[in-house]
Amino acid sequence: MKPISLTRYLIQEQHAGRINADLRLLIEVVARACKTISIAVGKGALGGVLGDAGTPGAQSMNIQGEAQKKLDVLSNDILLEANAWGGHLAGLASEEMDHSQPIPDAFQRGNYLLLFDPLDGSSNIDVNISVGTIFSVLRCPDDVTSPGDEHFLQPGTAQVCAGYTTYGPSTMLVLTVGHGTHAFTLDREVGSFVMTARDMRIPEETKEFAINMSNQRHWEAPMQAYVGDLLAGKEGPRGKDFNMRWVASMVADVHRILTRGGVFFYPIDAKCRDKGGKLRLMYEANPMSFIVEQAGGAASTGRQRMLDVVPTGLHQRVPVMLGSRAEVEAAVAYHARHDAAP
Repeated sequence: MKPISLTRYLIQEQHAGRINADLRLLIEVVARACKTISIAVGKGALGGVLGDAGTPGAQSMNIQGEAQKKLDVLSNDILLEANAWGGHLAGLASEEMDHSQPIPDAFQRGNYLLLFDPLDGSSNIDVNISVGTIFSVLRCPDDVTSPGDEHFLQPGTAQVCAGYTTYGPSTMLVLTVGHGTHAFTLDREVGSFVMTARDMRIPEETKEFAINMSNQRHWEAPMQAYVGDLLAGKEGPRGKDFNMRWVASMVADVHRILTRGGVFFYPIDAKCRDKGGKLRLMYEANPMSFIVEQAGGAASTGRQRMLDVVPTGLHQRVPVMLGSRAEVEAAVAYHARHDAAP
């Protein structure tokens, strides 16, 4: 494959009628912001951006009640500032902010809504493990000039674009506009993203799963039974040995699955049941599910296709199962059998 730049790919998609000029420019603005975040992440301790945000002895907390890292706040500000004046957005929402923000009156407004997790896996920043940015694009409802939180509450099927950037040994942008999932690697010398994988495909079968096993005792019965059968290996009912991987950075875990197959789980458990789950539907589950489905994989809550979930809140949480289709379907079947039992 002859390498082509992200810009050239987006122009080709526009000429093919799959995206319009505003969406093309919006994606380029987000990609440019991710390059800025990549530089900050790459400097690490040299940039003075490691550690918790807030004053010494008093951590800054986000809407989720989680301690914010300095890079969380910096990444959020970079994405907000980059997208405020582009003219392609009506409003944006961030995992780090209580409410969505309409584009200020001083700037031209467009017809799209942007949601993002500015720095996923930020608990790994200080130990130099891959982290990332996740984003999702929706259309702003017609005749809405100043969108509020309620206008963002669209199911995942309504997404027109989703992507993530992983900041690891190389910086990679993985993107879908609904016509396959493609990967672009940042050429640091040139300063542009270059396509390095077209039409990524997740193998349907896998022997690898990603889950936080420390929560096992808190899981529901069908999840306990499913993972127990995986761990039983060749001698168990699944008839094959499975490997487990867990980075605790969703972007890194999903990127591995997109690259070589596997399945990712963050099921509901006793610790997060009252919240509905651990991961956020709008900022993490929906964009990742769109990306995974476009690569031939599957995504579910365990009881419903993820992209069919109708959101009820901007920061709604859900259980997540995504990756190799056959393995997601197997996990869903365990839940269906459990729920059907008398």
